[in-house]
Amino acid sequence: MSQKMAGFKPEPLDISDVRRWVGRPLAGAQLKEPIARNDIRRWVQGMQNPNRLYYDEQFAGQSALGELVAPQSFLVCCTVGLAAVPGMQGNVPGVHMLLGGDEYWFYGPRVKPGDRICTDTMLFDYRLTETRFGGPTLLSRGDTSFFNQRGEALGKLRSTSIRYNPENARLRDTLGGHSGEPQWTAEDLTRLEEEKFAYYRSIERHVVRGFDSVRVGEELPIRPIGPHSIQTFSTEWRSFIFTVWGAQSEPEIACATRDPAQIFHDLEKARIDPSYADGLYAGPSRAHVVESDARQLAVPRGYGYGAVMGAWVLDYLANWAGELGMVVHSNVRYTSFPLTGDVTYMAARVTGMVPQPERRWGLVTVEIEMKNQDRILIGKGPAEIRLTQVEK
Repeated sequence: MSQKMAGFKPEPLDISDVRRWVGRPLAGAQLKEPIARNDIRRWVQGMQNPNRLYYDEQFAGQSALGELVAPQSFLVCCTVGLAAVPGMQGNVPGVHMLLGGDEYWFYGPRVKPGDRICTDTMLFDYRLTETRFGGPTLLSRGDTSFFNQRGEALGKLRSTSIRYNPENARLRDTLGGHSGEPQWTAEDLTRLEEEKFAYYRSIERHVVRGFDSVRVGEELPIRPIGPHSIQTFSTEWRSFIFTVWGAQSEPEIACATRDPAQIFHDLEKARIDPSYADGLYAGPSRAHVVESDARQLAVPRGYGYGAVMGAWVLDYLANWAGELGMVVHSNVRYTSFPLTGDVTYMAARVTGMVPQPERRWGLVTVEIEMKNQDRILIGKGPAEIRLTQVEK
């Protein structure tokens, strides 16, 4: 225990305002415009996912899908303010929020250029617990459901928000040992680029993976992402449509007004200069790219967005599943952060298979892990992937 912690007794969190928000549909901003091809292209570029299925019309037209579509990860790009927002309802004084995990369900329809996407959100549940990082901590889960212009349900995202007192976390200093950026030699970076390019080679051509070609214990190809930097984090943030000035509008019908305590930006200034509300230059989100702000939150340096970590997972699994495969469910818990200078390594292993011959497809269960270059776990969880029976 550090000297700072000696005799320190953290104040409990006041969560008395949270209960009233559980299960209440929330009003919130929606995207104004239909999804455009360049929205999808910008997304895969920001997620560093060079799968030609999502940005090259000619390649996509020759695929099993026959047209350019959005990756499954794009679903989180179709909401406003990130899907963590519904889990942050209720005024809890003196706290900051980090994302603790994402659980996705996909129902079948794909997002395509020209679609108009709308969302419904609400706080699902919450619990107060004690964590090594922040002491008294509120874990709350919020749901975002996605629909297209035909009323088809596309999927649902249940995100876990972690709300903690930054002062408690700074005194605990659990991340202090990882404060310095790793030093990469020229040889290290060359090897890393070779590893990344080897992964990209695995998605260079059309991938159609059949259920019968998979075996329990099979390992998916390792995917490195990084080194992360302020530039990559900024590019990721700018890939979200809602960060574009004027891209969002309030809905015509409000079910329940969003908690005013969850408005983090200076809206008066933003009416003159929208950068005060776009999340990169002002407000709590800038802690991802400004080290001094990150340190105030007990994070040693710039750190990645939880929603992007969830997108990495979906891209990784969908790339392996191929053009006819679909991630139907994933539930990944985030245990640490991708920090500036770090590299994230993604790996997964097939843990189960359930054939459905009458439906001409089967479910494959995988366990996915994300670790950094020091093998520190930053994310882990199961996923289910639907693969078709491919004619031989």
